Amino acid sequence: MKRNWWKILSVVLLVYTVLAGLLWDVPRLSILNETIRALYFHVPMWFTMVLLFVISGVYSALHLGRWGSAAKTDLFAVSFAHTGVAFGLLGIFSGMIWANYTWGSPWHGDPKQIGSAVSLLIYLAYFVLRASVDNDEQRARLSAAYNIFAFVAMVPLIFIIPRMTSSMHPGNGGNPGFNMYDLDSTMRPVFYPAVIGWMLLGVWITSLRIRLRQIENKLEEYEDGF
Repeated sequence: MKRNWWKILSVVLLVYTVLAGLLWDVPRLSILNETIRALYFHVPMWFTMVLLFVISGVYSALHLGRWGSAAKTDLFAVSFAHTGVAFGLLGIFSGMIWANYTWGSPWHGDPKQIGSAVSLLIYLAYFVLRASVDNDEQRARLSAAYNIFAFVAMVPLIFIIPRMTSSMHPGNGGNPGFNMYDLDSTMRPVFYPAVIGWMLLGVWITSLRIRLRQIENKLEEYEDGF
């Protein structure tokens, strides 16, 4: 129980997020109306994606610096990147649903949308690179270097360029952020727990992927022994 407290916390926070996010009152704003409830799901998924990519990049840096087990740092890096891409796709799809009701169409060619899509394509190329190299050590070193590049490329694509150009996303291109007008006292008690809950879920999913891969590796070693 002591080791799994954060998993229990994740479940509690997400159940709370779903129930409160769908049932509690929200600000009645022009155009957004009830669709603002998507904030509890769409934005935390992006925060979770960034967190997972940060952790993945850290393990790639550890791998290149030869700190710790090479096999472990490589496994952790690719596992966190896998889950990060999954949350990134969920973020894009949830954003498209939200945009369909507020902007009139799922895809508007908004700089934030384009930057997010390009970032995920860069990370998908990371997995293509891994699949194209047979040597384990070479694959780990090359993918670690590329993983760091992917994160460095993601930062301007998502956080900098949209703020410098015209964008309909809150907080970008001169468009005021949520904190300035609608993330009021009725939404904060749900939004912040949602962010923590989704982040914990992302780490939880990744930990399961790592354990599964470690079991597969042991089985492969066991079979090779015969």
